Formats: sequence, structure tokens, C-alpha cells
Amino acid sequence: MARVARQEIDIRKTTEAEPAAIWRLLGDSSTWPWWTPIESFDLERPAGTDGLGEVRAFKTGRVRVREEIVEYEAERRLSYKLLSGLAVRDYRADIDLTPRPGGTEIHWHTTFTAKMPGTGWLYRAALTKATQRFVDGLAEHSAG
Repeated sequence: MARVARQEIDIRKTTEAEPAAIWRLLGDSSTWPWWTPIESFDLERPAGTDGLGEVRAFKTGRVRVREEIVEYEAERRLSYKLLSGLAVRDYRADIDLTPRPGGTEIHWHTTFTAKMPGTGWLYRAALTKATQRFVDGLAEHSAG
């Protein structure tokens, strides 16, 4: 039986924006279509008072993904796991905001395994490109 390798995406970018400005976009799923290539957002289940448990659906082209917020620390960290929509397992993304002199570092770290052996590199390539666009859009739209 072929072994399926764990894939990893790690993108960092520093922006002049303060964590609060970035969080206004990152922490509100309804804004994601404004600063990413995502075309639409649907809220399937609202978050609890602690920010956790939100289930959201995003659509881009013919792809519809469902995600659940699993970690939520205002102005510091947002983490979500994929529930459906891609042929991957154990998909988790952690987005950390770290204050730096003159701004904030955005660190978007994603891990997953492909469901089909041999396809991980393809998913990693496509998701790296998309994630870079997410990070760039977040930095651009949150800066003054």
C-alpha cells in the first residue's frame, strides 16, 4: 500500500497594518470574498460566544468547501479545519498575527494529506498559490 505524505504550506508576510485592522477582515468570514478569490460565503452555523464552532461554506468556481473554526483568539490566531470539498484529509490551517516593529506579520500555515496517493503535490501547488493570494489580499486590504 502506498504511503500518503503529509503536505505543508507555510506563507509569511509583514504588513504595516495593526493586528486589529487585520482581524476585522480575518475574523469575519463574510468579508473573505472581498479580499480573496473566493466568490461567495454562506454561514451554515454561527460561532459560539467564544468564536468557535462556526461552520462556513465558500465557493470559488465549481469548488465549494465547508470549514469549521476550531481555534479563535481575537487579533492573534484563527484556525479552521476542512469538513468537505477537497480530496484531502486532516486539512487544518492556522493563521497567526504577530506584532512586529512597524506592523504585523501574517503567518498562514496549512497541513493536509491527499486522499489519493500521488496527488498531494498537485493539491499543495494549487493551495499554495491560493494561500499566497489570501495572504496578499489580507495584507493589502487591511493596510490603511
